[in-house]
Amino acid sequence: MYLLQFDWNPITGFDIVGNFKIHFYSLMWVIAFVIGWNIMKRIFKREKVDVEYLDPLFIYTVLATMLGARLGHVLFYQSELITQDFFSIFLPFKFKGGFEFTGFQGLASHGAAIGIIIALYLYRKKYKYKSLMWILDRVVITVASGAVFIRFGNFINSEIIGKVTDSSFGVRFIQEEYSKNTITRLTGIKDYKEAYQAVTNNPQFQNLLEAVPYRHPAQLYESFSYIFVFLILLYFYLKTDKGNQPGFLFGLFLVLLWTVRFFVEFVKEAQNIERADWLLNTGQWLSIPFIIIGIYFMFIYKQKTSTK
Repeated sequence: MYLLQFDWNPITGFDIVGNFKIHFYSLMWVIAFVIGWNIMKRIFKREKVDVEYLDPLFIYTVLATMLGARLGHVLFYQSELITQDFFSIFLPFKFKGGFEFTGFQGLASHGAAIGIIIALYLYRKKYKYKSLMWILDRVVITVASGAVFIRFGNFINSEIIGKVTDSSFGVRFIQEEYSKNTITRLTGIKDYKEAYQAVTNNPQFQNLLEAVPYRHPAQLYESFSYIFVFLILLYFYLKTDKGNQPGFLFGLFLVLLWTVRFFVEFVKEAQNIERADWLLNTGQWLSIPFIIIGIYFMFIYKQKTSTK
């Protein structure tokens, strides 16, 4: 046992009414968007852009992020939902096997990235105060900051877990290992929250705890790395002339963020089980085109016109 190893069995939210719950994961999304809005507001003021354009930009980005992330997850990782539980794709409910409020679960960052790019293109068609590339170069700074909180939210939810490890950074994800029905059956405690807590706090159930393997906290690896992605982008924007080179910050973001994603995937459990035995997993194959596109925008792309 290493000092840095620990058991992760948190309360993931709090009940409001009936089956409705406020999830801490959802709060991480709210924090990400609020901080992103404030960063963009400072950028607008710094570059003397009318802040009246900020709210519609925020709305386009939020809707694109959620819809793109959801559709991306379904298309890349859980396509069976299209035929098995179609309405759960767009609504925060599960219909198959009984009606249940789940919140918006199953979101893919690759889908979110594609959604944001498409949405900002449409936004730029309507609001012509700056070029599309100017907008992309600045929005990615906020996206990088938001990614820090989203991945921490995944950690709170015990989702997107890492592979089994004996390293000193291992974490035992209790709620990932045992389903609600399993934990109540094995402990004999009807309330699943109490049952989960009993596994970690009651010596009577230590055999159940010992059966849970230590895993890489891949979510924390990503979250921590994205702090540096954000700081690097901010440095180039504030301290160098690269912020004035169309496409550079956008490209740098793509290269940094998806390179992090590519390497962290080596210690993640494959989200697409059918492709788990491939040399590279789905997340890595999807990251490679983003990295190549990023290199193009950093070193090759030349904007034909400068639109004010």
